[in-house]
Amino acid sequence: MSSRVFQGVVLQMKESTDRAVGVIDSEGTVVACNELTCIGEKWPEVVEVINAAEGETVAAAGRTFKALAGWGSQFDYAAFAQGEDAEGRLICSMAAIALNGAKASYEEKHDKATFVKNIICDNILLGDIYVRAKELHFISETPRAVLLIRQVGHAEPGAIDVLQSLFPDRQTDFVLSVSETDLVLVKQLADGADSREVQHLAEQVEETLTRELNVHVVIGVGTVVTHVRDLARAYKEAGVAIDVGKVFDTEKSIINYENLGIGRLIYQLPTTLCEMFLQEVFKKNPIDALDQETLFTINKFFENNLNVSETARKLFVHRNTLVYRLEKIKKLTGLDLREFDDAITFKVALMVKKYLISRGIES
Repeated sequence: MSSRVFQGVVLQMKESTDRAVGVIDSEGTVVACNELTCIGEKWPEVVEVINAAEGETVAAAGRTFKALAGWGSQFDYAAFAQGEDAEGRLICSMAAIALNGAKASYEEKHDKATFVKNIICDNILLGDIYVRAKELHFISETPRAVLLIRQVGHAEPGAIDVLQSLFPDRQTDFVLSVSETDLVLVKQLADGADSREVQHLAEQVEETLTRELNVHVVIGVGTVVTHVRDLARAYKEAGVAIDVGKVFDTEKSIINYENLGIGRLIYQLPTTLCEMFLQEVFKKNPIDALDQETLFTINKFFENNLNVSETARKLFVHRNTLVYRLEKIKKLTGLDLREFDDAITFKVALMVKKYLISRGIES
């Protein structure tokens, strides 16, 4: 909450009363006052008194205090007026009404972003999400996409400004900074929006940042959620998408959680289990016995859906040459890649090997 908002209100009251009127925060520090010399003073002794008053006006230390509207059990801010008499109580109550209005207006315009950030970072209890959403007039049930934008190489501080100009409606779309390199976009979608629209959104973000700032980014995309409480899950999914993509889809700059496939399962396995799997699959020879040319052939074979003729054409070799290579692989590993079950086993084994290498395990 900006103290400038409170200061603007109490300065307007200076013409109507000769008494000091202002605001203190939850630690008893004066954050706004029509007597400027009071700003910054600390009155910690009144904090407990105000909390005990449970929102009612209360006199303490020659002043009258009234907690401003909040959503926690402890007050965040309280209005005060000089004097403990009837006039002091009246001025304090009127100041609280004006300050509550300014506070509500400010929070509705500006604090929705803080609310969203608290949700994705798990800094708010589930029960408080509903209460806070109602107070902020935040639409709880509507489709939203969460994109995690990670800057690779050098971090550009101006990236958040570029994205905010790309999505200027700060009542429905939120661009948040969560670390030096990571930005999060929470974008409200139209009803019935599908993954193609979210993909286009991610491409738009990447293109804009590249064009405006010449920064390289990797974007993780979580599943589309329909309730505000699920934003934290979508944010975690976007993070997992980047982490898994870094292992299995190194050439992609936009990775969708829904398209991770078996890579997501492998990423969650213990490394000891992965090592055991490789040892069981490659009893005859370890996977490292295959040279780079052979591995390239295997990958091309998978890319062409186990079609021998098409793979041979793409490799610019005779069909019989490819068959010979596949027979050689069968002798080395005991797996015939022309058989679907063996091909699946080999594909998974290659992904497991990639995963282990990413964890610094070469065996």
